[in-house]
Amino acid sequence: MRIGIFGGSFDPVHFAHLLLAEMCRDQCGLDQVWFVPAAAPPHKPAGRLSVAEHRIAMLELATAGAQTFYVSPLEIERGGVSYTVDTLEQIQQQQPGSELFFLMGGDSLRDFPTWRAPERMCELAIPLVVHRLGAPEPDLSVLARAVTPARLALIQQSQVQMPVMDLSSTAIRQAVGAGRSIRYQTPRAVEKYIETHGLYRTAPDATPDKASP
Repeated sequence: MRIGIFGGSFDPVHFAHLLLAEMCRDQCGLDQVWFVPAAAPPHKPAGRLSVAEHRIAMLELATAGAQTFYVSPLEIERGGVSYTVDTLEQIQQQQPGSELFFLMGGDSLRDFPTWRAPERMCELAIPLVVHRLGAPEPDLSVLARAVTPARLALIQQSQVQMPVMDLSSTAIRQAVGAGRSIRYQTPRAVEKYIETHGLYRTAPDATPDKASP
Protein backbone atom coordinates (compact mmCIF):
# COMPACT_ATOMS: atom_id res chain seq x y z
CA MET A 1 0.00 0.00 0.00
CA ARG A 2 1.14 3.52 -0.85
CA ILE A 3 -0.52 5.81 1.70
CA GLY A 4 -0.48 9.59 1.65
CA ILE A 5 -0.92 11.34 5.00
CA PHE A 6 -2.62 14.74 4.87
CA GLY A 7 -2.62 16.51 8.23
CA GLY A 8 -4.25 19.78 9.15
CA SER A 9 -7.00 21.48 11.09
CA PHE A 10 -9.65 21.12 8.35
CA ASP A 11 -11.79 23.75 10.06
CA PRO A 12 -13.56 23.45 7.67
CA VAL A 13 -12.37 21.24 4.81
CA HIS A 14 -12.72 22.94 1.40
CA PHE A 15 -12.24 22.19 -2.29
CA ALA A 16 -8.54 23.13 -2.34
CA HIS A 17 -7.87 20.45 0.31
CA LEU A 18 -9.72 17.88 -1.80
CA LEU A 19 -7.97 18.85 -5.03
CA LEU A 20 -4.55 18.74 -3.39
CA ALA A 21 -5.26 15.24 -2.09
CA GLU A 22 -6.47 14.07 -5.50
CA MET A 23 -3.50 15.56 -7.35
CA CYS A 24 -1.12 13.77 -4.99
CA ARG A 25 -3.03 10.49 -5.31
CA ASP A 26 -3.13 10.68 -9.10
CA GLN A 27 0.39 11.93 -9.86
CA CYS A 28 2.18 9.73 -7.29
CA GLY A 29 0.13 6.57 -7.67
CA LEU A 30 -1.13 6.49 -4.08
CA ASP A 31 -3.55 3.76 -3.06
CA GLN A 32 -5.09 5.89 -0.34
CA VAL A 33 -4.95 9.41 1.07
CA TRP A 34 -5.62 9.70 4.80
CA PHE A 35 -7.05 12.99 6.05
CA VAL A 36 -5.79 13.31 9.64
CA PRO A 37 -7.41 16.20 11.54
CA ALA A 38 -5.22 17.51 14.33
CA ALA A 39 -6.28 17.36 17.96
CA ALA A 40 -4.28 20.44 18.96
CA PRO A 41 -2.04 21.90 16.23
CA PRO A 42 1.13 23.41 17.71
CA HIS A 43 0.68 26.58 15.63
CA LYS A 44 -2.87 27.45 16.76
CA PRO A 45 -3.86 29.13 20.03
CA ALA A 46 -5.82 26.98 22.46
CA GLY A 47 -9.58 27.26 22.15
CA ARG A 48 -9.57 28.59 18.55
CA LEU A 49 -10.37 25.24 16.91
CA SER A 50 -13.82 23.74 16.35
CA VAL A 51 -14.53 20.57 18.30
CA ALA A 52 -13.14 17.40 16.75
CA GLU A 53 -16.56 15.84 16.14
CA HIS A 54 -17.55 18.67 13.80
CA ARG A 55 -14.29 18.63 11.86
CA ILE A 56 -14.41 14.85 11.42
CA ALA A 57 -18.06 14.94 10.38
CA MET A 58 -17.35 17.60 7.74
CA LEU A 59 -14.41 15.59 6.38
CA GLU A 60 -16.56 12.47 6.16
CA LEU A 61 -19.25 14.40 4.28
CA ALA A 62 -16.67 15.89 1.90
CA THR A 63 -15.04 12.53 1.10
CA ALA A 64 -18.18 10.38 1.01
CA GLY A 65 -18.06 8.07 -2.00
CA ALA A 66 -14.32 8.55 -2.61
CA GLN A 67 -12.98 5.05 -2.01
CA THR A 68 -9.35 6.19 -2.01
CA PHE A 69 -9.92 8.85 0.69
CA TYR A 70 -10.05 7.91 4.37
CA VAL A 71 -10.68 10.10 7.41
CA SER A 72 -8.44 9.02 10.29
CA PRO A 73 -9.24 10.02 13.90
CA LEU A 74 -5.76 8.93 14.97
CA GLU A 75 -4.55 12.31 16.27
CA ILE A 76 -7.92 13.11 17.83
CA GLU A 77 -7.91 9.80 19.71
CA ARG A 78 -4.29 10.27 20.78
CA GLY A 79 -5.06 13.75 22.10
CA GLY A 80 -2.59 16.44 23.08
CA VAL A 81 -0.49 18.47 20.67
CA SER A 82 -0.43 16.91 17.19
CA TYR A 83 3.07 16.34 15.83
CA THR A 84 3.34 14.75 12.38
CA VAL A 85 6.36 12.64 13.34
CA ASP A 86 4.33 10.93 16.09
CA THR A 87 1.52 10.28 13.63
CA LEU A 88 3.88 8.77 11.07
CA GLU A 89 5.44 6.53 13.74
CA GLN A 90 1.99 5.30 14.76
CA ILE A 91 0.82 4.65 11.21
CA GLN A 92 4.01 2.77 10.39
CA GLN A 93 3.35 0.49 13.36
CA GLN A 94 -0.28 -0.02 12.29
CA GLN A 95 0.52 -0.48 8.60
CA PRO A 96 3.75 -2.52 8.46
CA GLY A 97 5.06 -2.88 4.95
CA SER A 98 3.17 0.15 3.61
CA GLU A 99 5.05 2.97 1.92
CA LEU A 100 4.17 6.29 3.55
CA PHE A 101 4.11 9.80 2.08
CA PHE A 102 3.14 13.05 3.72
CA LEU A 103 1.52 15.87 1.79
CA MET A 104 2.74 19.41 2.21
CA GLY A 105 2.42 22.69 0.33
CA GLY A 106 5.54 24.25 -1.10
CA ASP A 107 5.04 27.26 1.17
CA SER A 108 5.39 24.98 4.22
CA LEU A 109 9.00 24.15 3.30
CA ARG A 110 10.31 27.34 4.87
CA ASP A 111 9.18 26.18 8.31
CA PHE A 112 9.95 22.49 7.86
CA PRO A 113 13.35 22.56 9.66
CA THR A 114 11.52 23.88 12.77
CA TRP A 115 9.05 20.95 12.85
CA ARG A 116 9.66 18.23 15.42
CA ALA A 117 12.27 15.67 14.23
CA PRO A 118 12.30 16.51 10.49
CA GLU A 119 15.04 13.95 9.86
CA ARG A 120 12.95 11.17 11.37
CA MET A 121 9.89 12.33 9.41
CA CYS A 122 11.80 11.98 6.15
CA GLU A 123 12.94 8.48 7.18
CA LEU A 124 9.38 7.40 7.90
CA ALA A 125 7.77 8.93 4.82
CA ILE A 126 8.55 10.73 1.58
CA PRO A 127 7.41 14.37 1.52
CA LEU A 128 5.12 15.08 -1.44
CA VAL A 129 5.77 18.77 -1.99
CA VAL A 130 2.95 20.46 -3.89
CA HIS A 131 3.92 23.16 -6.40
CA ARG A 132 1.04 25.47 -7.24
CA LEU A 133 1.29 26.43 -10.91
CA GLY A 134 2.42 30.01 -11.38
CA ALA A 135 4.02 30.15 -7.93
CA PRO A 136 7.83 30.06 -7.46
CA GLU A 137 9.39 26.61 -7.51
CA PRO A 138 9.57 25.09 -4.00
CA ASP A 139 13.04 25.48 -2.48
CA LEU A 140 13.89 21.88 -1.66
CA SER A 141 17.35 22.85 -0.44
CA VAL A 142 15.89 23.30 3.06
CA LEU A 143 15.55 19.51 3.19
CA ALA A 144 19.24 18.90 2.50
CA ARG A 145 20.14 18.66 6.19
CA ALA A 146 17.29 16.25 6.91
CA VAL A 147 17.86 13.67 4.15
CA THR A 148 20.54 11.87 2.21
CA PRO A 149 21.30 13.03 -1.34
CA ALA A 150 19.51 9.95 -2.70
CA ARG A 151 16.43 10.68 -0.61
CA LEU A 152 16.47 14.32 -1.72
CA ALA A 153 16.57 13.23 -5.37
CA LEU A 154 13.53 11.00 -4.75
CA ILE A 155 11.67 13.90 -3.13
CA GLN A 156 12.50 16.11 -6.11
CA GLN A 157 11.10 13.47 -8.47
CA SER A 158 7.92 13.22 -6.37
CA GLN A 159 6.85 16.86 -6.57
CA VAL A 160 3.17 17.37 -7.36
CA GLN A 161 1.77 20.01 -9.72
CA MET A 162 -1.52 21.65 -8.75
CA PRO A 163 -3.60 24.55 -10.14
CA VAL A 164 -3.87 27.61 -7.92
CA MET A 165 -7.04 27.69 -5.82
CA ASP A 166 -7.29 30.77 -3.63
CA LEU A 167 -9.32 29.15 -0.86
CA SER A 168 -8.67 28.95 2.86
CA SER A 169 -10.51 27.74 5.94
CA THR A 170 -9.79 31.09 7.58
CA ALA A 171 -11.59 32.96 4.78
CA ILE A 172 -14.55 30.57 4.97
CA ARG A 173 -14.86 31.09 8.73
CA GLN A 174 -14.68 34.85 8.26
CA ALA A 175 -17.32 34.76 5.52
CA VAL A 176 -19.72 32.76 7.66
CA GLY A 177 -19.13 35.07 10.61
CA ALA A 178 -19.92 38.06 8.39
CA GLY A 179 -23.03 36.45 6.93
CA ARG A 180 -21.58 36.08 3.42
CA SER A 181 -21.93 33.14 1.01
CA ILE A 182 -19.46 30.25 0.99
CA ARG A 183 -21.13 28.47 -1.95
CA TYR A 184 -18.68 26.64 -4.25
CA GLN A 185 -15.83 26.95 -1.74
CA THR A 186 -16.64 23.73 0.11
CA PRO A 187 -18.88 20.77 -0.77
CA ARG A 188 -22.58 21.52 -0.47
CA ALA A 189 -22.96 18.90 2.28
CA VAL A 190 -20.30 20.67 4.34
CA GLU A 191 -21.92 24.04 3.72
CA LYS A 192 -25.27 22.70 4.97
CA TYR A 193 -23.57 21.11 8.00
CA ILE A 194 -22.03 24.46 8.93
CA GLU A 195 -25.43 26.11 8.59
CA THR A 196 -27.30 23.42 10.52
CA HIS A 197 -24.87 23.41 13.44
CA GLY A 198 -24.36 27.16 13.54
CA LEU A 199 -20.59 26.92 13.16
CA TYR A 200 -18.39 30.00 12.83
CA ARG A 201 -21.16 32.44 13.72
CA THR A 202 -19.04 34.07 16.41
CA ALA A 203 -16.42 36.70 15.63
CA PRO A 204 -14.19 35.22 12.88
CA ASP A 205 -10.54 34.61 13.67
CA ALA A 206 -7.60 35.43 11.46
CA THR A 207 -5.36 32.51 12.35
CA PRO A 208 -3.77 31.18 9.11
CA ASP A 209 -4.22 27.54 8.20
CA LYS A 210 -1.26 25.21 7.85
CA ALA A 211 -0.66 21.50 7.86
CA SER A 212 0.19 20.20 11.31
CA PRO A 213 3.97 20.04 11.92
